[in-house]
Amino acid sequence: MIKVIQPGLQTTVQDYGRIGHYEVGMPPSGAMDKYSYQASNLLVGNDENAAVLEVTYMGPVLEFHQDLLIAITGGEMPPKINGQSVPMWETLSVKAGDVLSFDFVKQGARVYLAVAGGFDVPLIMESRSTYTLCGIGGYQGRALQAGDELKIGSDQRSNIAIGTRISDELIPVFSKTHVIRVVMGLCSYRLTEESKDRFFSIDWTVTPEANRVGYRFKGERLNFAPREQPFGAGSNPSNVVDLGYPIGSIQVPDGVEPIALLNDAVTGGGYATICTIISTDLNKMAQIKTNEKVRFMAVDIHEALKARKEYQDKINQMKQQVLG
Repeated sequence: MIKVIQPGLQTTVQDYGRIGHYEVGMPPSGAMDKYSYQASNLLVGNDENAAVLEVTYMGPVLEFHQDLLIAITGGEMPPKINGQSVPMWETLSVKAGDVLSFDFVKQGARVYLAVAGGFDVPLIMESRSTYTLCGIGGYQGRALQAGDELKIGSDQRSNIAIGTRISDELIPVFSKTHVIRVVMGLCSYRLTEESKDRFFSIDWTVTPEANRVGYRFKGERLNFAPREQPFGAGSNPSNVVDLGYPIGSIQVPDGVEPIALLNDAVTGGGYATICTIISTDLNKMAQIKTNEKVRFMAVDIHEALKARKEYQDKINQMKQQVLG
């Protein structure tokens, strides 16, 4: 068991996600940075879908009441055990009575804490992920609070040696400027050609409205071409009657401040979406902080699939390193 002494800014239980319920309006939730999530579970020998803690911006203080293997991955948020610095991206051992804490985040935005066996919280719609907007999943459907007690599960599948480490070339490098690749489509035809060009040629600044639901960007107004609207869509050309929202889709309500919809976003609505972030770059989005700069780059589906293959190759390399 692990006791929460301090919860951090927002610490939630997440697994790979609540997959297969999008058509009934249930987003997947789950770990936002899947690469770091998968690495953390690998390093403690867990099932690939085991529940971990996702820590945002400021880490918790946790007291361990049993001996465990743990691993911490993701953005640079230096961890300490009993006040002594310990490495990230490595299999660590903690003893009953040890206290884990974190320094302030230096690069990136989120870290992932995996424990051997995973966190034992109820399965809701085949997932242990927290969806705070509906108050379901995870630990009582919410972010952790001081005094919470987390039980350890039985999702460990392999024995991993203490000190096992992901090699440096497979550890992401985080910065304050970012290039995010997108596939154009959906309602991009509604933008004027000039605004479409501007979307890709300026640096967008992440506003304070940046969380698991979505990221809002500040830059300049984008213009939609005037057009006759279907009944019920209103006169604003950035509106539609209704549209499904893929994870990573970008909408521009009234042409002001694009919003990238992420893991906890609604699954559909009435704003035109102009493009979709490719799946591999959703991991990058998870590690972007308020006030950092983002530039979007258009790629086609073939480039997106190539990026996905390169991503899977890295996952396979990590598995080879850790599992042999």
